[in-house]
Amino acid sequence: MVDVPRTGYARKKRIRQVLFTLLVLVALAVATWGLSRLEPAPPSVERSSVFIGKVERGPLVVEVRGPGTLVPPPESIRWVAASTEGRVEKIPVLPGTSVREDTVLVILDNPELEREVQDSKLQLQKEEAELQNLKVDLQRQALDQEAAAAGIRATFLQQRLQADLNESLAKQGLISNLDLQLSQLSAEESQKRYDLEQKRLQMNSEATKAQIQAKEAGVAQIRGMYQLRCRQLEMLQVRAGIRGVLQETPVEVGQRVSIGGILGKVAVPGKLQAELKIPETQAKDVVVGLPAKIDTRNGIIPGEVVRVDPAAKQGTVTVDVALKGELPAGARPDLNVDGTIQIDRLDDVLKMSRPAFGQADSTIGIFRLLQDGRDASRVRVRLGRTSVTTVQVLSGLNEGDEVILSDTSAYDEFDRIRLD
Repeated sequence: MVDVPRTGYARKKRIRQVLFTLLVLVALAVATWGLSRLEPAPPSVERSSVFIGKVERGPLVVEVRGPGTLVPPPESIRWVAASTEGRVEKIPVLPGTSVREDTVLVILDNPELEREVQDSKLQLQKEEAELQNLKVDLQRQALDQEAAAAGIRATFLQQRLQADLNESLAKQGLISNLDLQLSQLSAEESQKRYDLEQKRLQMNSEATKAQIQAKEAGVAQIRGMYQLRCRQLEMLQVRAGIRGVLQETPVEVGQRVSIGGILGKVAVPGKLQAELKIPETQAKDVVVGLPAKIDTRNGIIPGEVVRVDPAAKQGTVTVDVALKGELPAGARPDLNVDGTIQIDRLDDVLKMSRPAFGQADSTIGIFRLLQDGRDASRVRVRLGRTSVTTVQVLSGLNEGDEVILSDTSAYDEFDRIRLD
């Protein structure tokens, strides 16, 4: 037999190889594209490590909370200040002691003031003696002037009678007209002298009163200074001024204090109010008159906001709350408390427990559980008003939805997680 060569076989083989290669490449490309379209597997999270809350509908009480202390109200506190300079000689009463209005809290020593009191006393005695001498001298001068005026009056009356007598005699022709005229001139001259002397007496009387009043004013001034020094000397024994409990005495024996220096703090027992520190971000809606509750850890006392500090200090605003209930046993100044202030009440709103980093009027991403209860997907939720532990839901969730409220910032790059 003769072999017959097959023509075109090699060419067909190469074509089949090329087609196979193309098919393999197309399959690889399709597989790669398909894999790229697949989502990565969601991370797993232990269910026990997260807090899950439920969206509910109902009223929302908007509250703010802050720590604080019990303090006496301003009207029941008296700061005892020094009315004069001195050195603390003795502190007879210790803090915590019940005191009366006249209880001596601190005894001061001021030798210079004692010397000034003695000098003022001696000066007052000197001025009083001079005033008495002045009165005696002026009285003697007044008596001399009155005696002189009495003599002038007697002369005037005598010459007046003589002139009247001469007038009668002249009518009878017993004396001449010249003698009558002379006697009348003498009487008129005596009358003028008498009138002038009366005016002089009046002027001297007024001058005497003015001199005495001026001297008495000087004596009164020195007496007032002496009395002031005596009161200052008496005030070296610093008294409580009110009935209460001595809370503190911020001085020590031997310490030098100036006028106005604080020597003690006395508070009326049984009168306390809460001084809360509210975060400045939450204090914008706090106003006077809002109701509050004060937790003393031994009972809850109702109260009312009576003052809001206009300035923030170290990130907080001081809010004073007047207590309206009976104080529990053990309530005392500087006792640590927690206060809750009710800002508003919203009826029939969607709400849930406050999530981590959930601020008022903000939009956050939060994981909502799916129907299977194992997977959770991220949704955008718009929040409204916030309270201490609750927040209003404006959009993004429905009633009955379950959400993860814990901090999930570690999964920010994922839109889905799985609960194990």
